[in-house]
Amino acid sequence: MNSPELGTAVSTTTATTFSELGLSDKVLGAIEATGYKSPTPIQAQAIPHVLARRDVLGIAQTGTGKTAAFVLPMITMLEKGRARARMPRTLILEPTRELAAQVYESFEKYGKNTKLNVALLIGGVSFGDQDLKLVRGVDVLIATPGRLLDHSERGRLLLSGCELLIIDEADRMLDMGFIPDIERIGKLVPFTRQTLFFTATMPPEIQRIADNFLHNPVRVEVSKPAPAASTITQPQVAVGREDYEKRATLRHLINTAENFKNAIIFCNRKLEVAALHKSLVKHGFNAVALHGDLDQSARMAALDAFRKGDAKLLIASDVAARGLDIPAVSHVFNFDVPHHPDDYVHRIGRTGRAGLTGTAISLVAPFDAKSVATIEKLIGAPIPWMGEPVVVGEEDARGRPRRGGPDRSGGRSRNGRSSRSGSGRGREGGRQEARSERQEQVRSERTPQLRESAPPPKASEPQPHRERAARDTGDTDGSHLPAFLLRPVNIKA
Repeated sequence: MNSPELGTAVSTTTATTFSELGLSDKVLGAIEATGYKSPTPIQAQAIPHVLARRDVLGIAQTGTGKTAAFVLPMITMLEKGRARARMPRTLILEPTRELAAQVYESFEKYGKNTKLNVALLIGGVSFGDQDLKLVRGVDVLIATPGRLLDHSERGRLLLSGCELLIIDEADRMLDMGFIPDIERIGKLVPFTRQTLFFTATMPPEIQRIADNFLHNPVRVEVSKPAPAASTITQPQVAVGREDYEKRATLRHLINTAENFKNAIIFCNRKLEVAALHKSLVKHGFNAVALHGDLDQSARMAALDAFRKGDAKLLIASDVAARGLDIPAVSHVFNFDVPHHPDDYVHRIGRTGRAGLTGTAISLVAPFDAKSVATIEKLIGAPIPWMGEPVVVGEEDARGRPRRGGPDRSGGRSRNGRSSRSGSGRGREGGRQEARSERQEQVRSERTPQLRESAPPPKASEPQPHRERAARDTGDTDGSHLPAFLLRPVNIKA
């Protein structure tokens, strides 16, 4: 189970109450105020070792309570001491702005009985405001890698006084290409620091980083939760290849969904998030968008509007799939089937939380068959169809897979385009074809008359204009010239 290079495994014996973990009275008072009674497995196993100043390798999925597993002991350790200007005492690295902001909220909740200075360094916020906080001295610095390096390169931040380094969501860091930045940051902090390393999976790249960053770590691994909660209903709906078909299906599902309260709609790319948001707003839906191109104030405003119920729909990329605490979401729609099956589990996990029921509906186009099969292999069960399924292996006239059952598209034209009146592309193709036919008919009617009226050119006379026209049009009989230019002219001496 545990390899030597990854550290020593901990005992399976865990504490049953927070008071047994060695936390301070101020932290225990804050925990009691939140209503939590007993720690989760990752908290019970990790907190004593963090307090003992050991390096910890934590392997746990999102939703297991690992944020509190490092926030609670950090507050206890930082109650004594004082931060110096531009030299944070501890550093927490998060892959996204939203996760960083969520950790910041955890410190506000559990550290309300202390006087810790917590700063957030993320993109989309003024450098000046962040610099003012650094000047005052920071006990806890929560940052994304890019913005942290920006401040460091400007000479506004020194990490030589960092006592504790936390790398959270390390596998997500790998997916987003942050590993080179993480390695650079590791060279800026003291070698004697304490390091906490949390990840959901351990691919070879993450194992290499863990070996470089951790010194004789304690390995804490909690059992992997079920791929999907039993309280979540997960149907899939067959849709066409075109986005306008998927959008129409999505609007119908939203309008007819049972027990609908609100929904998160996931797309694979931020461009698709923006386009879908614009379409839904145009059709009268109260929706907000969340993707990487928005500045921080717009992203936080979108999340707040959705949490408060001011917006019923949140259209997001996978930046919102991991770690965000958005309670009481009744529906999740996968407008795009995710490319990675783990992302599917994280997406649908936004609903059906805390014992509530939820519904996660995936819109499946013909080319999504392989992705769906991979997801079904991960969760260990087939995803039931709502309506007719995609028939794998059956192709249309253009060599594309299509849905089973009768053709509901209204028939196909000879060129493979849909003949439905609602297809703007089909109408445009028809207009172009009609124009080509009319031009060909006029050309064929005029050509015999022009040929009869035009005398044949003499072989000895150069015809540069005819040669140019022949090259341009492919026509070598002179039919491109008006008849009056081809009539012979008598010139008097």
